[in-house]
Amino acid sequence: TGWSGGDTGTTVMAVGDDDPPVDPEALAVPGVLPVVCGTTIGSAHSVPVAHSGMVAGVVVGGHDTGELHPPGGVAGGDVLDIEAHVGPDAHALLTTPAAGKFYRSEAAGGARLAQSLRVEAGVLEWLPQENIFYPGATARLSCVVRLSSGARFIGWEISCLGLPAHGLTLQSGALRQNVELWRDGRPLLLEHLMLDEACQAAAWGLAGHAAMGTCMAYPAGARELAAARAAAATACARLTVACTLVDEVLICRAVGGRADQLRLAFIDVWRAVRPSLLGREAALPRIWTT
Repeated sequence: TGWSGGDTGTTVMAVGDDDPPVDPEALAVPGVLPVVCGTTIGSAHSVPVAHSGMVAGVVVGGHDTGELHPPGGVAGGDVLDIEAHVGPDAHALLTTPAAGKFYRSEAAGGARLAQSLRVEAGVLEWLPQENIFYPGATARLSCVVRLSSGARFIGWEISCLGLPAHGLTLQSGALRQNVELWRDGRPLLLEHLMLDEACQAAAWGLAGHAAMGTCMAYPAGARELAAARAAAATACARLTVACTLVDEVLICRAVGGRADQLRLAFIDVWRAVRPSLLGREAALPRIWTT
């Protein structure tokens, strides 16, 4: 994963036992194997992710976490392209150490964040912290998850529109957000949103709420749905959380006044469904406590 300006791009790949050896010098987190990570500037120069202000890694044995983080904030005209490929028998947990920040960008043009996640017969846990869209921010976001047979996935996307602690909405800003989940080329979830201040305020939109999120888990069944609903029932009273199960996809959607409370609700859902879905108890990524 990584930060991109113009044609800059980055890739993180968790690899399985059948993949070629990994060059230890390319590791962003020494001692965490197996992982390939790096950032390409233009088409000629490559450096480890850690040297460009980011960290990245992979879960090994359920004990280590990988982190992704675009340094600073995202301004108008910035482009971030994130690609993750989890190979057979690999398990990656990817997160961010802090919230993403999209600043006012009317004059400079909008920002773009494109996230492409591909999972073969492995496991990906995609647990980024929330994105905050400052008043006047214009942005396009996409998160496309492509699963192959035997893949398992838990992930979420959380957004905060405006600065609710200061009583500020998205104002003149606008957000276009796509969340897609595919399995073997077949769509399981296609969620396309176009949000502005009017939509944020309207009863048919977010009804004045500043925070929204979608949490997904696959493959899920009645057991995971019951666990998610039990966890959601303990969420903050100022949140609205709904959990459904369609085509083995557990989908939890939430709206509320604060993104941090919404994220905590999704963490409770993750903790509840992870043991049955992945066969492991949940442990909070260490980067969240630093």
